[in-house]
Amino acid sequence: MNTRTLTVALACIATVALVGCDPAATDAAPETPAATEPAAKAPAPSAAEDEPAEKKAVPTFVGMGLQSAQDTAQAEGFFSLRSHDSAGRDRLQALDRNWKVCSQNVAPGKMIPTDTTLDFGAVKLEEECPASDEKAPEAAGGKMPDFTGESVKAARGALDSGTSITVTDAAQGRMVLMESNWQVCTQDPSPGTALGGQPVEFTAVKFEESCP
Repeated sequence: MNTRTLTVALACIATVALVGCDPAATDAAPETPAATEPAAKAPAPSAAEDEPAEKKAVPTFVGMGLQSAQDTAQAEGFFSLRSHDSAGRDRLQALDRNWKVCSQNVAPGKMIPTDTTLDFGAVKLEEECPASDEKAPEAAGGKMPDFTGESVKAARGALDSGTSITVTDAAQGRMVLMESNWQVCTQDPSPGTALGGQPVEFTAVKFEESCP
C-alpha cells in the first residue's frame, strides 16, 4: 500500500462511518455526469394561425366595372378573387377595365370570412348582361353535346383534350384565330353521338354574324 492510500485509509477510520469509504476508489478520477441537452420544444402556433379570418359584409359589385369591383373587394379585405365570362363563351378577362360585373357568387350584405373566394361573372362593357350566367357546355355521359351557338373555345373545352378538332369559317373562308369570338354553326358528329375518340369538325362564324 503506498503512502497516499495509507493516509486516506486512516482518515476514513477516523470519521463516523455514515457512508462507505473505499480507499482504492480515491485513485480513480471522479466521474463527471454526462451533459444532456434539453429536448427541443415544438414552436408554439402563432396567433395568426389560430385566429379565424375576420368577417365582413359583402359589398354590391353588380353593375361595377370589373377592375373597380376588384379594387373595392380588396379595400374591404377580400383578396381571393376570381372572374368568369357570364356569356358562357369562356373568354379571359385579360383587361379588367373592359369588363363589367353581371353577377357575384355571394349575395350583397352577407357576412362572410374575408378569406372567402369571391367570383364575379362579367361581360364586356358594350355587351348586355344575360338574365343569368350562361354555363359552358359539357360532354355528359360520353355523348356529343349540341354546340350550335356556343363559342368554338367553349366547345373545344367541353371535349377531351386529345380530341382532333377542325374548325372552318362557314361564311368567307377566314382563319378562325380567336375561338372565343366565333360561334358554332354546324358540327360533325351530330348531337347525341357516342364519343369514342373520333375527329370532330365545326363550321363557325363570328358572334356578330349569322350562320349561313
